[in-house]
Amino acid sequence: MVTRDPRIDAYIAKSAEFARPILEHLRAAVHAACPEVEETLKWSSPHFTYRARLLCGMAAFKQHVAFGFWLGKLVAATGKDDEAMGQFGCITRIADLPSKKNLTSLVRKAMVLNEAGVTSPSRTKAAKPRPPAEVPADLATALVKNRKARATLDAFSNSNRREYIEWIGEAKRDATRAQRLAQTIEWLTEGKPRNWKYMNC
Repeated sequence: MVTRDPRIDAYIAKSAEFARPILEHLRAAVHAACPEVEETLKWSSPHFTYRARLLCGMAAFKQHVAFGFWLGKLVAATGKDDEAMGQFGCITRIADLPSKKNLTSLVRKAMVLNEAGVTSPSRTKAAKPRPPAEVPADLATALVKNRKARATLDAFSNSNRREYIEWIGEAKRDATRAQRLAQTIEWLTEGKPRNWKYMNC
C-alpha cells in the first residue's frame, strides 16, 4: 500500500507552479519502482527511505527542481553534480529527467545498495585532511581589490575555500570562468559559502 506523508502533499502544494508536476512525477516514479518506500521530510524537503536508510530526495526552488540519490555517484554519475543539488542538474520540466524506465532502474539500483548496507563513500573511508586549496591568480587579484571578500575567504574552513576555488577552476570557457569569478567575489562580499542557496531549503 502506498503511504504518503501529508507534509509532502503540503510541500508540493506550496511549490512554484512549474515545479508541482515535476515533484509529483518524481514521487510517483519512486513509489512505482519501490513500493516499500517511505516518505519523510528532512532538511525541509521531501525524502524517501527504504529499509530505514535514505534512498533519494527532491527539492523545489524558485526556478528549478533538484533530485538526487543519497548514495550519489554510486547510483547515478551524470556529471551534473555541480549544477544543483543531486545528480540531475537544474530540472525545469519533466523532460529534463531520465525516462521513466531509466529512473526506475536507478531507484532499483539504489534499493540494492541499501539492501547491501552500503553507506555514503565519504562515510566509509577515514578522510585524510586535504592540503589547503591554492588560490588561483585571477581570484587572488580580485581579492586584493575587495577586503571584505578576502576576509570572508580567509575565515572559511579549507573545505569552504576549496568549493569556490574548484568551482572557478572547473570552468571550461574563459567567459564562464570570468562569470564564476565575479559571482564568487559577490557572494564572498556578502559572507556566503559557495552552496549557500541550499543551506536553508
